[in-house]
Amino acid sequence: MDYKIVFSDIDGTLLDKDRGLATATIAQVKKLKNKVPFILISARMPAAMRHLQKELEIEDLPIICYNGGLVLVDGKAISSTEIPINIVEALTNFNKPTACHLSLYHNDEWYAPEFDEWATREKNNTKVEPQIKSNFEVVQKWNKEGKGAHKIMAMGPEKQIDAIRDFLNTNYSEQLILYRSKDTYLEIAHKSISKLTAIELLLEKHFSHTLQQTIAFGDNYNDVEMLKNVGFGIAVGNAREEAKLVAAHVTHHHKEDGVAKMLEELFNPKKSSL
Repeated sequence: MDYKIVFSDIDGTLLDKDRGLATATIAQVKKLKNKVPFILISARMPAAMRHLQKELEIEDLPIICYNGGLVLVDGKAISSTEIPINIVEALTNFNKPTACHLSLYHNDEWYAPEFDEWATREKNNTKVEPQIKSNFEVVQKWNKEGKGAHKIMAMGPEKQIDAIRDFLNTNYSEQLILYRSKDTYLEIAHKSISKLTAIELLLEKHFSHTLQQTIAFGDNYNDVEMLKNVGFGIAVGNAREEAKLVAAHVTHHHKEDGVAKMLEELFNPKKSSL
């Protein structure tokens, strides 16, 4: 198959052990320039992806943020799907007694209730500084502005995360999808979106390629549908078993530059063993 476009997850897939871009990865992506678009697709907010685009010299290409909740082309949204503000408010009220950390995101806005260990960790991981504002203040602000949340990130002790998960599943299972990357993290998004739906939209609206001409790299639960349905889904060696099972191929661990090595194999025919 003559593959025309590549989509790559970021955390746990593209980044190295230091949560940065390895020299080999940068080099391989730069080799694709003006030949094969390399699109970043992540649960991250736009501001947490742009510095990576700059390093890879792909700033002119679209990005898919918030697991497909926001798709940007030339910096403008061609698709935006938000968690309704009434659900954000209901969760804020439910969470009041325990005060589990809830980070609220809309486009390039990131509001953290305080600069605690959770906000510090996210800042270190994403290179983005949060605005400090209580969840109640953000709800009031967004109510006036007619906004919802592209993503909510709940971070805290396992029992608190369990309680939030159960509350949302009981009351909003038809509207929300929950991703639990670890016991202390819960990502909350609108159920109608996914990485796959965002890829399909971008292929239809911006590129003239098909799913069968598409390559995707991933590692986690939110990558499973994407890896299963694109033309060539590739899981990195550290991926969850669910991702590996549906992928067409498993490459090296992300700490061993798995994406870079796979790009070299795929787009360098002299060395390709596929």
